[in-house]
Amino acid sequence: MFDETDVQFMQQALSLAKLAAAQGEVPVGAILVLNKEVIGEGYNRSISANDPGGHAELVALRAGAQAISNYRLLNTTLYVTLEPCMMCAGALVHARIKRLVYGAADAKTGVITSQMGALNAPFLNHHVHHEGGLLAPLCGEIVSQFFKERRH
Repeated sequence: MFDETDVQFMQQALSLAKLAAAQGEVPVGAILVLNKEVIGEGYNRSISANDPGGHAELVALRAGAQAISNYRLLNTTLYVTLEPCMMCAGALVHARIKRLVYGAADAKTGVITSQMGALNAPFLNHHVHHEGGLLAPLCGEIVSQFFKERRH
C-alpha cells in the first residue's frame, strides 16, 4: 500500500498537472524517483511541443534517463496522476521501471487496469509492479474540471 512518501510525491505530480492545465494541456503530471530523490519530472506537453509522445510519463522518463545517464531506469518509481495509456505503459516496460503509482483511473484509455492489464502480459520481459488510486479524487477532479471548462 501507500505511505506518506508516496503521498508527497503524488502531491508533487499534482502540482505539475496544474502547470499543464495552465498551459492548455491535459492536466497530467509525473515524478520519477530513485532512492527517494526526484530524478525526473514532467507534465503533458503534446500540444505545446507538437509532440505525440509529449505525455507526462515520457517527459519524466526522458529527464530521469538524462539525469542518471542511462536509458534503463532500474529501481525507480514513477508517480503519475492519471492511469497510463498504451504508449506510456510500453515505455515503462522498456525503461525497466520497478514501480508505477498512479492516481485516477482512466476509463477511456488507461491500460493498466481500466481497459486491459497491459503490464501483466505474460510475454513481457520485464514486469512493472503497479498500484493505482493514490489521491484518486484529487487526480480525477483536475482532469474532469479541465474538460468541463473546455466544453463551455
